[in-house]
Amino acid sequence: MKSTIEELGPTRVRMAIEVPWGDLDHAFGEVYKELKTQVRVPGFRPGKVPNRILDQRIGRPVVLEQVVQHAIPEVYSEVVRENQVRVLGQPDIEVTRLDDNDTLAFTAEVDVAPKIDLPALEDLSVTVDDVEVTDEEIDQQVTVMRERFAMLTGVERAAQDGDFVSIDLEARVGDEVLEDGTTSGMSYEVGSGSIMEGLDDAVRGLSADESATFETPLQQGPHAGEQAQVTVTVRSVKAKELPELDDEFASTASEFDTLEELRDDVRTRLSRVKVMQQGAQARDKLVEHLLEATEVPIPEGLVDRELEYRDQALGNELTNAGMDWDTFLSMSGTESREAYTAEQRKNIEEAVRTQFVLDAIADAREITVDNDDLSAQIMAQASRNRMSPEQYAQQLQQGGNIAEFVADVRRTKALAQLLEQTTITDASGNVVDLESVRPQTVRAAEAAPAADESATDESATAPTDVDSDDEAPDAEVADAVAVEAVEGATEDTEDVTKA
Repeated sequence: MKSTIEELGPTRVRMAIEVPWGDLDHAFGEVYKELKTQVRVPGFRPGKVPNRILDQRIGRPVVLEQVVQHAIPEVYSEVVRENQVRVLGQPDIEVTRLDDNDTLAFTAEVDVAPKIDLPALEDLSVTVDDVEVTDEEIDQQVTVMRERFAMLTGVERAAQDGDFVSIDLEARVGDEVLEDGTTSGMSYEVGSGSIMEGLDDAVRGLSADESATFETPLQQGPHAGEQAQVTVTVRSVKAKELPELDDEFASTASEFDTLEELRDDVRTRLSRVKVMQQGAQARDKLVEHLLEATEVPIPEGLVDRELEYRDQALGNELTNAGMDWDTFLSMSGTESREAYTAEQRKNIEEAVRTQFVLDAIADAREITVDNDDLSAQIMAQASRNRMSPEQYAQQLQQGGNIAEFVADVRRTKALAQLLEQTTITDASGNVVDLESVRPQTVRAAEAAPAADESATDESATAPTDVDSDDEAPDAEVADAVAVEAVEGATEDTEDVTKA
């Protein structure tokens, strides 16, 4: 077999491949084997029809066409592996020569990962914001805790912001009562704006057993985009009473005996969150520096395919929700479909460039992914998605995303290692030590740019003491799945190169 690879550009190649007829024996064998199960010829038992009879029966050109379809994916994959071509997506195949009993020749054009000249990775430094916890921020957190212990008391007055009301709703479009817009006895906090536009204005000032009617645009369902007339009736009004802010509240709401101790603990937790934010900011600035210092060609075909996939996925979601594009664009505050597409393209291009740079760094540093790396990521992602490690791994396998997952873990590891070697200082010139939150910092070093998860969620940032015996079963599952992932990734990597 002969093959040559021509670079059509920094992100696309053309492979010209010639296959001697003798190398097609396996393909001929598979094709004839399949045909013998399909073709019935009088005088021959099923599966025993000679090859030459099959050629006569269905035509030699038909046999050759099936042989070509069977052989090209295997031959193409072999050339890709032997030449270590990092292909992206499916190739465009063209058969250029098919001489019976002589030669099969074809070309394959395909997008490839670009070759990248990395900037110097030594002596990197980034500057992040100072960590400062204000009294106002502590007050906000304590207020949230007070809200959890608030009592609701019935009042004989009109509803106002902060009250909880029990309401009945009936929505109409014309003379039609909307079933999904009608309910009774629903609890609602006045001023929250959590249900529909115009409801707060209608409810304010209403006392028990009083009603008001208002118009509001429907956001979903068969009448999405239309104006509905909604009648709201208040059945009861309850005021929220917060507990006194004193030592008794502190001992009730926490493990602390005094309010001062509680506030000190809140300050410590907020400081930890802000250090986490420093880690995420340092990661983002490091990625930003790498992108600014590196020329990264982008395969337009790859971007177009991802953009098309996202549009189709969102279109399906909108259809299932009973919405159209105009309604979605209006809700998201986007001027037009073109503006939305342009923003999506920009995000995809930045994500692709980031992946290429991190892949290049991982290659240059010969970073590998082992079972421990995969196990840790499976455990983390499973917890984040509120499922068991086994369920998350099955989801990866069923979606055919194992190879992509392994690649993401490798990028994460490359970025985390680089972040560890980067000098991080705050705006005041102090060196920032992220070692105290290292597990979270490593998780924060995702192969971004991705949106940061809320850093104010204590459950995601505060350390938790877990008995090692309780953690063992999930860890064992994750380890076992990690081994399967490594093995499966190799198979999947080969699969994506097939025509």
